[in-house]
Amino acid sequence: MKKPILVLLSTLIVSSIALSACEGLDEQQEAHTEKKPVTLTVRNPKVEIANEFEQMAKQYEEAHPGVRIKVETVGGASDDYSDITAKLTAGKGPDIFTNIGNEAMKEWIRYLEDLSDEPWVDDASPHTLDGITLDGKVYGAPMSIEGFGVVYNRDLFKEAGITEPPKTFSELEAAARRLSSKGITPFANGYYEDWKLGHHLTSVAFAEEGPVFVKALNEKGTHFADSEEFNRLFSLIDLTVRYGNTAPATTDYYTEVDLFKEGKAAMILQGNWVEPLLGDAPTGIFPLPLNDRGDAKMIAGVPSYWVINKQSSELKKKEAKRFLRWMVSSEKGQEYMTERFRFIPAFKNVPVSDLGSLGKETYSLISENRTFNWSSFSPCIKKEFGEIMKAYINKESTRQQALKGFDEAWNEGACAAPSP
Repeated sequence: MKKPILVLLSTLIVSSIALSACEGLDEQQEAHTEKKPVTLTVRNPKVEIANEFEQMAKQYEEAHPGVRIKVETVGGASDDYSDITAKLTAGKGPDIFTNIGNEAMKEWIRYLEDLSDEPWVDDASPHTLDGITLDGKVYGAPMSIEGFGVVYNRDLFKEAGITEPPKTFSELEAAARRLSSKGITPFANGYYEDWKLGHHLTSVAFAEEGPVFVKALNEKGTHFADSEEFNRLFSLIDLTVRYGNTAPATTDYYTEVDLFKEGKAAMILQGNWVEPLLGDAPTGIFPLPLNDRGDAKMIAGVPSYWVINKQSSELKKKEAKRFLRWMVSSEKGQEYMTERFRFIPAFKNVPVSDLGSLGKETYSLISENRTFNWSSFSPCIKKEFGEIMKAYINKESTRQQALKGFDEAWNEGACAAPSP
């Protein structure tokens, strides 16, 4: 089987430049001239912006008579990977969907349209296309830049007498004890979904270990049990479970966010993407510390890429490319990207505006070079990691058994590509 490869990209620094008044040039030149109406199916993986994405699609339809956008929003607690696999295998996949890049790109390459000639390629911020480029060809547009850490309620921290966000694991543990002593639940834990455990949290440990550890794993020169950072990751899980809500392994993403939003817990392990769900909650975000060095960095980078289904008709692929261009280059598309979706843009031509409190803090950490990048490995390994960690949380296995399970999942390798 193909060996998994972990890619730790160089730190992204997003630069913002003034937007020139050229919104409509491409749109004017590419007015829809097809006589035949076309319906594009767009798979939106962000449940946080489901309504806003629908509204954006309607705006696009109004500006492009003859084009209908059918939005399918997935994610959260749903098994997005299995669903999209089944649809693509059956030849019924959406016209636009997302791919997380790197190994996932290689596994799905037969379904990805070459987008190398699209004008937004030159506007992409440094390194944001690295994960979706193969043999010099670009197969997707970066959706955004996201950061993962500890989202916290400022008012509850203040109520407990915590004046600064924790910078070390010991400080995080002390903060949890202090919150608990004041009758405040420290953590809302939603560990039902595999993606949070198997990708988001493991990315922190992989980033702390660095590429030397990954190389040794691939050469079978080390084991996960030998890793201080992966052992500390399990200590972090222990901490959150000890000071968190009951039944964390059956608590899903939506419930976790609701507990936090309603002020029933002071912290969640999440990222700036939850901003649209939090309303007016007084929030902040800080890097997740696994150790006591005091130099914790936030995990940040491109979470996924918009890709076009190579199986779609030529007409649909043409219109899909135009839709992606509109999102990146038009004034209205850019407004939705930043002000409505609260995305940190991955394009130099998109001005950074109202990102929200979490977005602003994440953007600041990225600008200050205080970030690691998302790790990238096969979706099947992530899923297996998530299931192993969930069993540990349920006390169905020990830490050593879980880490041994990581070894087995890693050595098994990447997913088999879906059959055409």
